[in-house]
Amino acid sequence: MARYVITGTGTDVGKTVFAAGLCGLIGATYWKPVQSGLVGNLPNADGTGRAQPVHSAYTARTQAAQSATDAADIVRLAGAQVVPEGYRLTQPLSPHRAAELDGVSIDPAALTPPDFDPLVIEGAGGVLVPVTRQILFADLFAEWQIPVILVATTGLGTISHSLTALEALRSRNVPVHGVVFVGEDNPDNMASIGQIGAVPVLGRLPLLDPLNRETLSDAMAANFRSDDF
Repeated sequence: MARYVITGTGTDVGKTVFAAGLCGLIGATYWKPVQSGLVGNLPNADGTGRAQPVHSAYTARTQAAQSATDAADIVRLAGAQVVPEGYRLTQPLSPHRAAELDGVSIDPAALTPPDFDPLVIEGAGGVLVPVTRQILFADLFAEWQIPVILVATTGLGTISHSLTALEALRSRNVPVHGVVFVGEDNPDNMASIGQIGAVPVLGRLPLLDPLNRETLSDAMAANFRSDDF
């Protein structure tokens, strides 16, 4: 099975762009358990904050393309099928706080990975972002037992951030498939994380300008091996 969780060393490290690239590379369906930051939109009418069910991943893809979400970026950059988010929240905050402000109660037990293969799941922010005030994303990853790919930057501070994230995952017995870097080439930082963290370095995705489906597909083909996934 080719099922992966994409997480990061923090926010804005390039998770969504890499997730889109991976979906394109291996033909995967995409799922984001919790989407926050939908400012200007209201929680769903039932008051739960849960995304409305759809009949197929294709329908979800059509809906995603019309909204400002990470799933919409996946559709734009990879044309991939997407599964509706478990929860959609308005505030651009950690899910636990965004849910509180929206009056939504997140049930972690309801966040069950959809039955697709290949599948790419993207977490929110970094490894230890709270889903609720009791459960972190790393705890969900431990329950799912789906191999995790850690996305990290290449610049100053990334060694400590990456090794800390790896320790947090391994302390929970989360399977780690490897680390991916996004940014300018920095061979020593990348090699240090691979060696000290005892983790496979799967490749580096350069910063792309322009960023579109064609440039991302070309960059993934040039910098990653589909056999590694």
